[in-house]
Amino acid sequence: MCGIVGIVGTTPVAPRLLDALKRLEYRGYDSAGVATLENKKLTRERAKGKLVNLENRLHEHPLSGLIGIGHTRWATHGAPTEVNAHPHATESVAVVHNGIIENFQELRAEIRAAGRTLQTDTDTEVVAHLITLALARGLDPVAAAAETLAKLEGAFALAILFAHEDDLLIAARRGSPLAIGYGDGEMYLGSDAIALAPFTNRITYLEDGDWAVVRRKSVSIYDENGVEARRPVSHFVASNLMVDKGNHRHFMLKEIYEQPEVVAHTLGHYVDFAERRVALPEGAEIDFAGLDRLAMSACGTAFYAALVGQYWFEQLARLPVDLDIASEFRYREVPLGANGLSLFISQSGETADTLASLRYCREHGQKIGAIVNVPTSTIAREADYILPTLAGPEIGVASTKAFTCQLTTLLALAIGAGRQRGHLSREDEEQLVQAAIEMPRHLSQALKLEDEIEGLAKELSRVKHVLYLGRGKSFPLALEGALKLKEISYIHAEGYAAGELKHGPIALIDETMPVIVVAPYDKVFDKTVSNMQEVAARGGRIILLTDEEGARSASVDTMKTLILPSMPAAIAPIVYAVPVQLLAYHTAVFMGTDVDQPRNLAKSVTVE
Repeated sequence: MCGIVGIVGTTPVAPRLLDALKRLEYRGYDSAGVATLENKKLTRERAKGKLVNLENRLHEHPLSGLIGIGHTRWATHGAPTEVNAHPHATESVAVVHNGIIENFQELRAEIRAAGRTLQTDTDTEVVAHLITLALARGLDPVAAAAETLAKLEGAFALAILFAHEDDLLIAARRGSPLAIGYGDGEMYLGSDAIALAPFTNRITYLEDGDWAVVRRKSVSIYDENGVEARRPVSHFVASNLMVDKGNHRHFMLKEIYEQPEVVAHTLGHYVDFAERRVALPEGAEIDFAGLDRLAMSACGTAFYAALVGQYWFEQLARLPVDLDIASEFRYREVPLGANGLSLFISQSGETADTLASLRYCREHGQKIGAIVNVPTSTIAREADYILPTLAGPEIGVASTKAFTCQLTTLLALAIGAGRQRGHLSREDEEQLVQAAIEMPRHLSQALKLEDEIEGLAKELSRVKHVLYLGRGKSFPLALEGALKLKEISYIHAEGYAAGELKHGPIALIDETMPVIVVAPYDKVFDKTVSNMQEVAARGGRIILLTDEEGARSASVDTMKTLILPSMPAAIAPIVYAVPVQLLAYHTAVFMGTDVDQPRNLAKSVTVE
């Protein structure tokens, strides 16, 4: 996850910006930079690689400004070069940015048509140029920023610094987190409160859609409609921890809310946003065209990610997939063809059964791919292809953001495999990648269902059994939903393929049984509706997760219908994970369980 910091100060800010960026190093990055205002002119220093490189630059070329912004970047648009490092700047504006601006290609064309030259491959640069054009038309900085924000599509956070304005930063949040800190005659911005801990313990967290005008002695916050809003000031207790809960009650909830940002970063590792194509990074250049079969194995939530991946690989690439739970795979003595590929998925990269399965495949001549969140882990070290998920540290035992990042990686790989194997055309690839680019925005919209889900969870906390149903790629989401509910609320839950309802589970249905149906409006939706009708006929209480078209077409009375954004079917499993996670989380909160550390469970299972 990229890191943003900003200071409107009374003493030189560059050393403190660097210190704040160091506190954000745990989020991961590949370049860094700062910009300050000196004699009302923008100055900046940037460097590829670790912060020590930027620190050396600042030692050689000190910046003395009293106001500035800083950034650590994970490359999405454009390679991790100094040119593409943030802050991006024109003669009038400097900008740092987390997230994805979906419509940056159209905005680049608008900027070029206005006679301006773009210097980088990034989406971020368009923000600086759009604001500069607005300033040239006579708008003041606040109005220019507001006009530009209205043009942007996607999920992002921004901090904006202006030439000639030594008492003004603009901050904006749409998806990615951003906090404002209050000091003594100074104000601060940070992606995390932990970045601001040395400066203040008074924090306001911007809500989704907010933007703020930050000055040394004041801040004005506006909501997504431009109406001035009051946001509470929290007292942050500094600690030596490298991560904190922010304004969330539990790490799990914070990690659910981080998904728009971390999915964007993971996607950026595997996709060329400008060309709308899959571009596998160094160390992950798998030759899918030469494969006859793919073997995949994992445990728990990672196995359900693999199950979704099986649908993607077989549908998009016509690549047959053998899939097994790792604890079974290692003892099944699976016959493996020569020179095959085996793919293993693990958040920690240390899961004992998954590692044992990997070593079995290695002994039988297989090439090994590892989808892991810890690139220094044992599974990563023993793999031929390292496929990182850029989720950042996941503290909650129940996996959330690691799951959606695993899915994002699998989707990118499946699209790339489909293109390599000739099953997807260039146009197909562009359409699928464009759909993937829109995922962070859809995830942000799905998070807005939280209030509805919290009310629904209060009802679920009173029951003893819950059934989850789904078809196609929604079937693994039903399994994952049931697992999440069991893990953290201790309510018995089962996930089934909806077509299996008549083969046993229907015997459980009565007026006390909630049935959660994951059913985006896709080619199997009508089949799922017929299963819902069977549930309704027996008095079951249906909770439907669908989109507007699905809600109109369901023709079944429900206890509650949660309406998600409309989206291509390929990306639905990633976005629909959000309400499934929130439902389990809030049910567990009502049950009074230890959400982050549920009983009998460990984050990483390193013994058999």
